[in-house]
Amino acid sequence: MVVTGFHSIEEKVLALSDTKGVKLLYSKPGPRVKKILEKAGQAGILCEQTDDQKLNEAVRSLPEALRDHRGIVMLLPDEKKEGANLVNLDEWIKVNASDKASDADKGSDSKTATVVILDRVTDPHNVGAIIRSCDQFGADLVILPEHNSASSIAENEIIGRTSAGASSWVPVAIVNNLVRAVEQLKNAGFWIYGADAGGETCGKIDFAEKSVIIMGSEGTGIARLLKKQCDTIVSIPTCGKIDSLNVSVAAGVLLYELFRRR
Repeated sequence: MVVTGFHSIEEKVLALSDTKGVKLLYSKPGPRVKKILEKAGQAGILCEQTDDQKLNEAVRSLPEALRDHRGIVMLLPDEKKEGANLVNLDEWIKVNASDKASDADKGSDSKTATVVILDRVTDPHNVGAIIRSCDQFGADLVILPEHNSASSIAENEIIGRTSAGASSWVPVAIVNNLVRAVEQLKNAGFWIYGADAGGETCGKIDFAEKSVIIMGSEGTGIARLLKKQCDTIVSIPTCGKIDSLNVSVAAGVLLYELFRRR
């Protein structure tokens, strides 16, 4: 597995718990590359100086958008292609929702939690941008469907680069069935908000302490069966001449709204 981009490489260096078999290739080190090499050395990652020709060969198999290595490339063994931030939804709910439920039983205020579900968001640039917003505004979990979403290795690298490395940190659960995932979250005390046109204005909604925001596909929005699971449809008021916001921008607005209030 080949990783490019200063942010993505730097966050991988910080996030990897096992650095066996990991290597950094670099050519002429500028200030940013030197900073990454210093952190890599502290983490015990092998760093090897080479030339741009070898770096070009290392990135040849990547999508064109990822081939701009800027003088440094990270090589990961295939078994490390899944990040440490991938979590099992059942286990995440057990750990994160059980404590909240016990607090509620005692009559105390439950701890806030925000989950973002991406329904058939297939553009990896949008997924990466949303994960970056999740990191900045404190979302606790992102849920992606196993199918009909950006999930290939090449797309994961685009996600990593677009998220500026945040995809190494934000917990992500990949599930077979989003409807079942929503039902599990409801049973754990979460309130489900679907982002779509014609809903209640986000500024007027009193968001629940435990909130799930569902963002639908770039073209068709939230799937019908998933939309039926929503407790509230939430919309963002706009004044432009086109009919909607980009899904990653809309997610950022809604996440900021929750963050601002909390």
